[in-house]
Amino acid sequence: MTVREQWVAFLTLIRREMIRILRIWGQTLMPPAITMTLYFLIFGTLIGSRIGTIHGFTYMQYITPGLVMMSVIVNSYGNVTSSFFGAKFGRYVEEMLVSPMPPRVILAGYVGGAMLRGLMVGVIVLAISLFFTSLHVVSAWVTISSVVLTTAIFSLAGFINAMFARKFDDIALVPTFVLTPLTYLGGVFYSIDQLPEPWRAISHANPILYMVSAFRDGMLGIGDIALGPAYAVMLVLLIALGITAERLLHYGRGLRS
Repeated sequence: MTVREQWVAFLTLIRREMIRILRIWGQTLMPPAITMTLYFLIFGTLIGSRIGTIHGFTYMQYITPGLVMMSVIVNSYGNVTSSFFGAKFGRYVEEMLVSPMPPRVILAGYVGGAMLRGLMVGVIVLAISLFFTSLHVVSAWVTISSVVLTTAIFSLAGFINAMFARKFDDIALVPTFVLTPLTYLGGVFYSIDQLPEPWRAISHANPILYMVSAFRDGMLGIGDIALGPAYAVMLVLLIALGITAERLLHYGRGLRS
């Protein structure tokens, strides 16, 4: 395929994913908006008033970046797992495999669509947060780059999950038993400075902590992890997952019977 044809194929996949997301907006965009509103009401308003401040910010202000990232992570991951596994289940993924499209174009199309959903949900949750608290973005570059990297990482992770999944139950195992615990323990609701040892040290093994910290640093100017190590972890994960996903798709792992 020529470069132009690859771009056409990529944009076609992106367009299909966007149509899918918007067509079933009641399932893709509305639930996270409602869920995060409840988080703001319960944790921010009711519990936050008893906690006071963290690093000079109200509890509501402090958890807002974490809640935005939590919604971005869950929706980026969930979109590509359901979409690509649906393609496997419907067996129309085989049409793409026998087409001239390179594996990297197929991967980029599905990952790009998942990233768009994650970013859309992130914007929605951020807009909802403004009804509960005031925010001032310290660094737009850090804020945008950290959330884009995070959506890419978990879109790739979700794609790999969908590659190995054999039934619909398989795509729920990782979010339930891995993603959710790591997210809740990733500094969304607290600062790791509040943890005693050895839990503070153990928290550094959680990659989500680095993403939440970088995003919070961009929005509020504070973070549990310095930006250098945070970006290093995100870039390593992005490259490793990208290469793994492209190789799996190239060899048709879990796709060819």
